[in-house]
Amino acid sequence: MSDPIISTDKSYTKPAADELRSTLTPEQFAVTQQCGTEPPFRNAYWDNHEPGLYVDVVSGEPLFASVHKFESGTGWPSFTRPIAPNITEVEDRSYGMRRVEVRSKHGDSHLGHLFPDGPSDAGGMRYCINSASLRFVPVAELEGQGYAEFLPLFAEGGKHG
Repeated sequence: MSDPIISTDKSYTKPAADELRSTLTPEQFAVTQQCGTEPPFRNAYWDNHEPGLYVDVVSGEPLFASVHKFESGTGWPSFTRPIAPNITEVEDRSYGMRRVEVRSKHGDSHLGHLFPDGPSDAGGMRYCINSASLRFVPVAELEGQGYAEFLPLFAEGGKHG
């Protein structure tokens, strides 16, 4: 099943740097603002199987859903696709490699990287994302936190990576 990407008319913004330094943990700041990478298998969401939404820890913009999460064996949360048009892709030539960096559109947060080695039956892409760049919103809290338009993604009781 290929769900449509959900557009929303909400606006999301990036707070000022001094506010980010006071609200984010040092790891969240290093990952999202300085293009850092957290350790594999030692992060909040690599093994999370709860149904819900993953939003940008900086701006709150919706990014990924548990229904598109899969076990990649890498130690980071991996998704087959984003759920909203809030992702930008940038060529990354750091560390002598050529990769595609994934950033949030409005918060301009470094999220992780995109690789062409995901499940072929789901499009073949793997969004390898740092947990430190995400905030998880359980399905039961979507409406209360302003993400009700994403509830239909979870209505059919699909699998949750």
